[in-house]
Amino acid sequence: MAQFLNDFTTFPKERWIRMYTSVYNYCTARPPGGRAGGRVKGATFVGEELYFQLVEFLKRHMKSLLREAEQRVEQSLLEFYDNEWQRYSVAMRYLNHIFHYLNRHWVQRETEDGKQNVYEIYRLALVIWRDHFFSALKSRITRAILQLFAKERNGEQIDSALITVAVASYRSLGFNREHPKEESLQIYKEYFADDFVTDTEVYYIAESTQFVGTNSVSYYMVKVLARLDEEDKRSRLYLHSSTAAEVKRTLERVFIENQLDALRAEFPAILENDRTDDMARLFELLRRVNGFSCLRDTFELYVQAVGVAALQAVAKQAVNDPKLYVETILHVLNKYRDMVNGSLQGDPGFLEALQKGCRKFINENAVCAEALTPTKSPELLARYTDAILRKSARTPPENELERLLDDIMEIFTYVEDKDVFQTFYGKALAKRLIHGTSASEDLEGTMIGKLKGACGFEFTSKLQRMFGDVSVSKDKAEIFRKGDGKAVSFDFTPLVLATGAWPLQSPTTDFLAPADLHACAALFSTFYEREFAGRRLKWLHQLSKGELRGAGYASSKVGYVFQASLYQMGVLLLFNEHKQLSLADIQASTRLADAVLVNTIKS
Repeated sequence: MAQFLNDFTTFPKERWIRMYTSVYNYCTARPPGGRAGGRVKGATFVGEELYFQLVEFLKRHMKSLLREAEQRVEQSLLEFYDNEWQRYSVAMRYLNHIFHYLNRHWVQRETEDGKQNVYEIYRLALVIWRDHFFSALKSRITRAILQLFAKERNGEQIDSALITVAVASYRSLGFNREHPKEESLQIYKEYFADDFVTDTEVYYIAESTQFVGTNSVSYYMVKVLARLDEEDKRSRLYLHSSTAAEVKRTLERVFIENQLDALRAEFPAILENDRTDDMARLFELLRRVNGFSCLRDTFELYVQAVGVAALQAVAKQAVNDPKLYVETILHVLNKYRDMVNGSLQGDPGFLEALQKGCRKFINENAVCAEALTPTKSPELLARYTDAILRKSARTPPENELERLLDDIMEIFTYVEDKDVFQTFYGKALAKRLIHGTSASEDLEGTMIGKLKGACGFEFTSKLQRMFGDVSVSKDKAEIFRKGDGKAVSFDFTPLVLATGAWPLQSPTTDFLAPADLHACAALFSTFYEREFAGRRLKWLHQLSKGELRGAGYASSKVGYVFQASLYQMGVLLLFNEHKQLSLADIQASTRLADAVLVNTIKS
């Protein structure tokens, strides 16, 4: 056995077989007058004698190891302990197989009969190691382990295997006495884990106190995150998960909770100087201890103040410049939304604070004060939306327009007077649809869909009806051209608009349309009223427009095309019959009111 313990790796195979056979023969020997393995004295004595002879042998081996261990200190002791533990624990697993028959019969029978302090051979070996070797050295072994941890924390290179093996032995030596096969962390916790947590706390209290006193909060956060990462890796390498969790809580208390006032006090400076990296570090630290409550309020007030200041700086220009107004808001909104989604990891509390801050400065700002109306924000936003959706030489690509609509909707969510936006937006949409100036019908539909999603069906019902009217009008105009309007010699595109859906006003003047147009309008009225009995058309001449081709100009062989309002067309067509007309003549022929006629001629 002594040779086996000292060098089991070179133990000949024949000796293994011989030892196993010897144990088997010893346990099954038939004593005089008894049965092999029976309850009478004989087989019982043989198993018991072999078991306790092994106990005495292992105790003597422990005394030998202890005498040598007493000559060693600190790391040398730990190296000796680890080497002997590895040799012993592996050897005992082999020995457990050799004593397999004893485990299955005598040991099992004794434990079933309730006999105390009888274990399978491997468990027996651990008990003897614990009680006759480990118990005498545990304080010194633990101290040596903690010294290695301190060296590693101080930046020294250590042999990590020394810690790994020793800590694993602590866990192996713990087991439930009533259920020996069940692992218990009692030894590990009592003689290592509790001391480790305490030692860790003392070490980092001293380090953090010294570091805060001599360094900036910014550098302190860098240091703390590095330490937390180091200890997390250390925990995963050496510790049981229960200890790792306790160490994590201890470090968060020492590094964060104990310095919470200093960390929170740095938040305004981080915001003011756009220190996004520090913001991310601060969030990561405070997230661990749920230390955000007052900072979210600070963030809300800061966003509000920045927004108010930004609009104050452009108030005089922005009151009549929707683009400047919206872009100023978006600059603030995008900046701090990116901060929330980036450094603040999309935290719902900070997102809510951002929304509150934006809502306040968007609805109460210097631009509203300059305009002497609290509803200037929704008006300017609606006018900006009109500029985006209206066709022009500078209309962006469609994918860019979609992004701009998303920006508009984000601001829209913060607008309190949404009905004001609806009013201005509806008027602008009516003009775009009537005059055909929409940059994209698909985008018009997309915008209405976004508004519907934000405010519901009722909010957009009239807007959708306007779209429907335009679509139906195109169909009816085509039917008219193929039927009653065949005789019409020019392009005629009427729009039939429902009175309740469109934000339109009646004409402020009488108007006598040119004869050809008047006849065409009469034809369409007859056609429409036949199609829809009971409905009556009212012509809105002030919204109508058309094209006139001028001929006989020396400067152009093909002539010129004039785009004109219907009122202008009425005036211009008079000169097909007359070379010169007085204002009174024109008024008599068109029946336009004085002011309207003057504006028509001037335009």
